[in-house]
Amino acid sequence: MATPVLTGREAPKARPPASPPPGRLADLVSLVRPGQWTKNAVVVPLGLLAAPRLDGGALGGTLAAIGVFTLASALIYLVNDIGDRDRDRRHPEKRHRPIAAGRTSVATAVSFAALLAALLVATAGLTVLTGAVAPADWWPVAAYVALNAAYSKGLKHVPLLDVFVVALGFVLRLVQGCLAAGNPVPSWLVLCVLSLCLLLILGKRRHEMAVGGVLHRPALRGYTLGFLDQLLAFTAVLTAVSYVLQIQTTPAFETHGPLVAVLTAPFALFGLARYLQLIVVDSGGGNPSRALFRDRMTVSNALLWIVPLTGAWLFGQTGPWR
Repeated sequence: MATPVLTGREAPKARPPASPPPGRLADLVSLVRPGQWTKNAVVVPLGLLAAPRLDGGALGGTLAAIGVFTLASALIYLVNDIGDRDRDRRHPEKRHRPIAAGRTSVATAVSFAALLAALLVATAGLTVLTGAVAPADWWPVAAYVALNAAYSKGLKHVPLLDVFVVALGFVLRLVQGCLAAGNPVPSWLVLCVLSLCLLLILGKRRHEMAVGGVLHRPALRGYTLGFLDQLLAFTAVLTAVSYVLQIQTTPAFETHGPLVAVLTAPFALFGLARYLQLIVVDSGGGNPSRALFRDRMTVSNALLWIVPLTGAWLFGQTGPWR
């Protein structure tokens, strides 16, 4: 049997075929971040908690608010990608976005943004014509667009303001849900949403600073890891307190609000503690939604949390507590 001759040079290994680049339609879809639309579907309906009972008008207004805010947020994502294309090219992950990578031209992106703006105005106008939502009740969407325009122009580079502006966007979603459903705006729920969103955004900033430093986000120069840890602890406590106070005053729970708060508070506290553990101990949190939805402990806790909370809310709707 012949012995193979060693030449000192190995035969080149075959490289796996490169995956084809996304198509034009896929790139346009990715520009409006469909994976982020769940934020509107989760936060806007929270406005229904301010009503003792549901009705068709409240549900219709809530669905309209979700649709309009989805179009508004999609427009903001697209405009931000147009304005940030040069900065995104220097980011290890964002450089793959369609505009930064050159797969989608600026002219095409601008045309797409104009189409989204037209759909946004048309959808809001249709709800006004049908009487589903009053014209003056769409001010949170207008404020959201204006706030994000200011964010893109420079507020995102100002420490603290950069996180508060993003968190206020979620508060405006909640306020819009309340107005569209014809409900009052609950103050404790507003504070809970604001503090929770600040917690998630600060966790993301901490991950960015720990992993990549301050080069790709100028606002990070106004933070330190120690300062962010203090802000995380503060907002976590504020979220827990405002959650309990909101549950106690939720109209659907009537006089049983304190009992519901006692039953569900442990799940809220565990969820907050687990998120802080993911951020500080496991150095996660670069994508808060992905970190939470892929963590088994967080998902299991949320499922257990939903049972008493939903049961109590349904009791309030169907009348066993009346």
